Amino acid sequence: MRSKEERDVEKNYPKADFVAKLRRLADAIENGERFDIQIAGERIYVPVRAEFTIEHERSDDEEEIEFQIKWQKE
Repeated sequence: MRSKEERDVEKNYPKADFVAKLRRLADAIENGERFDIQIAGERIYVPVRAEFTIEHERSDDEEEIEFQIKWQKE
């Protein structure tokens, strides 16, 4: 089995697209279903076993909230 390349991508979305993705994610989590999303041309399959965290970062000139979804590769 071929291993995927390491990747670190940040993509901006218009507000309406971001809201739609969050709604789909919330529905998948609530229904115990896998969440599928395409980010910068790559399809990602988030398994039901994923863990969810919220991170807050602060510096002198900005603040950031990250909603994180993590899972171990099988």
